[in-house]
Amino acid sequence: MFLLPHLLRRFVHKGRLTVIGHAGDRHTFGSGADGPDVTIRLMDAKVERQLFLNPELATAEAYMDGRLEFENGSTVYDLLMLFSVNRRGLAAHPLQQALRKVWKVLRTRHQNNPTAKSASNVKHHYDISTPFYRLWLDGPLNYSCAYFTDPDQSLEQAQIEKNRHIAAKLKLEPGMHVAEIGSGWGFLAVYLAKTFGVQVTSVTLSSEQIIVARERAEREGVAHLVTFIEQDYRELPGSYDRVVSVGMFEHVGVAYFDAYFQTIKRLLKPGGFALVHSIGRMAPPGTTAPFIRKYIFPGGYVPALSEVFASTERTGLWVADCEVLRMHYYWTIRQWRLRFAAQRAQVVAMMDERFARMWEFYLSAVELGFLHGSNMVFHLLLSERRDDVPVIRDYVTDADRELRARPDAWLSGAGTPS
Repeated sequence: MFLLPHLLRRFVHKGRLTVIGHAGDRHTFGSGADGPDVTIRLMDAKVERQLFLNPELATAEAYMDGRLEFENGSTVYDLLMLFSVNRRGLAAHPLQQALRKVWKVLRTRHQNNPTAKSASNVKHHYDISTPFYRLWLDGPLNYSCAYFTDPDQSLEQAQIEKNRHIAAKLKLEPGMHVAEIGSGWGFLAVYLAKTFGVQVTSVTLSSEQIIVARERAEREGVAHLVTFIEQDYRELPGSYDRVVSVGMFEHVGVAYFDAYFQTIKRLLKPGGFALVHSIGRMAPPGTTAPFIRKYIFPGGYVPALSEVFASTERTGLWVADCEVLRMHYYWTIRQWRLRFAAQRAQVVAMMDERFARMWEFYLSAVELGFLHGSNMVFHLLLSERRDDVPVIRDYVTDADRELRARPDAWLSGAGTPS
């Protein structure tokens, strides 16, 4: 082991990392303070070189393939926590700086999402298997940031609060027509139709999700109000009183931001407005981590707010309101990770060990990205005219409280599979 210690000495300052090489040699890095104590064993010489050259990707792949194992009770979460609290040291290494410059040059290529490719990228993640997601999401299968009125709130309740909070912002009235860009498994569309008597036209590129979404609308008695279409958002026709898009903008790609906002603008009726819920970063524009790009969200990118606002400026949309949810996704993903861990044996039986390790790595990495990194979630209210959205924000708080006061007994059974 020659190259890897050079990186780790400059990288690991907080906590302690003990690396046992494939030949049994042992190396320790870090002060042992202010971080976890982690022991890993590398199973061959090649993985040592790979970790030096591209640690973010190679660590994940080595763990997935069983070429990096843990000892003394350490876990992949502990290792990623160690990475997380030392992230500045890794980014400062000359080789890592050079890698990031290359990734930035290539990011338009990495995020190339024309219609056909966008469909395959979406299916890569969301068409894995609905039974897999049922193991660890809440009952209604909400797969985006929840809204916690209390950090100790249950995931189920926080996801209901998220949908209520979105609905409160939309200021819906019976008879309105809502376009939804990215339907997920259909809960938001059904909730809006059932609660407010609005018509919803929802598009998705996931064949798995649309089956569940249509079954949900039938089961809840709103199939006459909700239409789910397997279609790219750019091809949706018509005009609507409201447009809502939750967890979709992250899949657009930086070269398509203008097309996304132009589509929203085209879909809105005069006087209408839109809500966009998306992961963002408080840091300057960057790139998608290589592990996430390769294995989890091909074509995806978490935008900087500067990139988002530059695009709304170019497309002539008012950002009538922006709310930044800073800790909510950390609380959400922490619950997902713990629920996933509780069902790990079933995940292995359903998929395989390598898949389970990949998702352990993913959920741990993104949770810590919202705890120590620059990630957050933002809500935008967008309109063509400056006063299409109420100019006093009190209406959101008032509507939130009114919705919480409703009995909504049907929500308790909303996650029951058909």
